[in-house]
Amino acid sequence: MFSAVESRRLYRQVADQIRLMIIRGELAVGQRLPAERELAEQLSVSRPTLREALIVLEVEGYINIRMGSGIYVTRKHVVEATGSEREPVEGPFELLQARAIIECAIAEEAAKSVRPEDIAVLDEALRAMSGVVEDARAVLVADRAFHTGIAAIVGNATLIRVTGEMFDMRMTPYFEKLASHFEGPVSWRSALEEHRVIRDAIAAGDTAGAKAAMRTHLTNSQKRFSESFGEEFSGEEGRGQTAGPNKGKAAT
Repeated sequence: MFSAVESRRLYRQVADQIRLMIIRGELAVGQRLPAERELAEQLSVSRPTLREALIVLEVEGYINIRMGSGIYVTRKHVVEATGSEREPVEGPFELLQARAIIECAIAEEAAKSVRPEDIAVLDEALRAMSGVVEDARAVLVADRAFHTGIAAIVGNATLIRVTGEMFDMRMTPYFEKLASHFEGPVSWRSALEEHRVIRDAIAAGDTAGAKAAMRTHLTNSQKRFSESFGEEFSGEEGRGQTAGPNKGKAAT
């Protein structure tokens, strides 16, 4: 039924293959796709790769991911997606990997030259974040302020811009849809605690500690977005309202 795909950015190839099968009627409206693990095995791709492809298809209207039930083929929207509406060049996991590489180095440098006024900026971002964990949009603004605030300590305009641009890339419909399955107040509280560890290491001038804390935070973010759409979890758990292992912890 499904054939293995081989290419860089496999999630695009996976999405293309499933999309074409739906268009051709090989996958019928209302049909439930195989479980995520089984589907990934049939396609010979990792589950994170499959997950990115499924998010693309959900945003485009080809499938509906029902946490606690499965993944179902839906009717395609009447208006075809244009090139500008399709997924960005980088997928969410590729973006998080890049952030981990770049922001770890930034945190290390920030710890070398931090001043009290810099920590005040970070503290303000943390205070703002702690007060809006229930508000998805507002908490993202505070989260961005924290990460760009660290870059600002280094005093390099390019690093500030790149950090902001990388963060803003997660505001695409595809990343937002992925986040909607896994983010919530629980996840943001976890991210807030990780931010505080980063802040403390930078404030102490601990270069190795700041780098390690940032890596832990962004590695955890990747793991959180790698959680399964498995049928064993309910929709509420997928949004971080109740406890399943690591559920509702996708904040970055």
